[in-house]
Amino acid sequence: QVQLVESGGGLVQPGGSLRLSCTASGSILSVNDMAWYRQAPGKQRELVARITSWGSTNYVDSVKGRFTISRDNAENTVYLQMNSLKPEDTAVYYCRAKVDVVYNDVLYRDDDYWGQGTQVTVSS
Repeated sequence: QVQLVESGGGLVQPGGSLRLSCTASGSILSVNDMAWYRQAPGKQRELVARITSWGSTNYVDSVKGRFTISRDNAENTVYLQMNSLKPEDTAVYYCRAKVDVVYNDVLYRDDDYWGQGTQVTVSS
C-alpha cells in the first residue's frame, strides 16, 4: 500500500511564509498527478494547486502569485511554498496523489491516495 506523509504546517502571521511537504512511500511504480487541497471550517474542500508528473501546474485563483507547487520525482515528494499568507488561507491542507502501484501482482493505475492533513493557521 501507499502512504502520504505531510509536514510543514503551523502558525504564521499575516504576510508570512510556510512550506508544506508531502512524501509518498510504499509499493509505488510511479507517482502521477500530485496536488494540494485545503478545507477551512464550515467550508468544502477545495483544490489549491496541482502538478503533473512532467511539471505542468495549475492554481486556484485566490493563491496565484503567492503559492508555488513543485515536486521532486526522485523522492516522490510534492511541495507547496506559501508566501504572503492571509488569514483566509487558514485551513487544513491535504496532499493527494495518483499512483501506479502493484499489489498482489496486480497493477493498479492512478490509485488515489490522500494524506492525513496538516493545519495552517494565519493569525496575528
